[in-house]
Amino acid sequence: MSNLSAFLSPVKLPERKEVVISKRFCGEDGKPIPFVIRPVSEEENEKLIGKSTRRVKVNGQLQERLDAGEYGRRVVVAATVEPDFTSEEMCKAYGTLDPLEVPGKMLLVGEYRKLSSAILELSGLDDDQEEQAKN
Repeated sequence: MSNLSAFLSPVKLPERKEVVISKRFCGEDGKPIPFVIRPVSEEENEKLIGKSTRRVKVNGQLQERLDAGEYGRRVVVAATVEPDFTSEEMCKAYGTLDPLEVPGKMLLVGEYRKLSSAILELSGLDDDQEEQAKN
């Protein structure tokens, strides 16, 4: 028998996850408010890569180069459901018109890394890192 049915109906994974990344963002009760994140699909990832790729001239020839920093910011903004970094109110509060700048202005470096790591883990990218660490 074929295993086709396993590929046609994969196990459903959580579509969203709450992650507390800091004690700095607290509710009225004084407890930390979690960020809500979602996984990034490969199809969406390809679009984020495309938006983060620039054509540059190298030795007279055009080459495509991925701006890794911009790509990372795009992933964080796309995968964070709450807070909504793209909201006009959020951008205004952090003094920018560009939603890609909000997480960098809002978060400390450790908080940003914790959020980014949680998004990568939820999107299945932690498996690659675990395999590399084993080898």
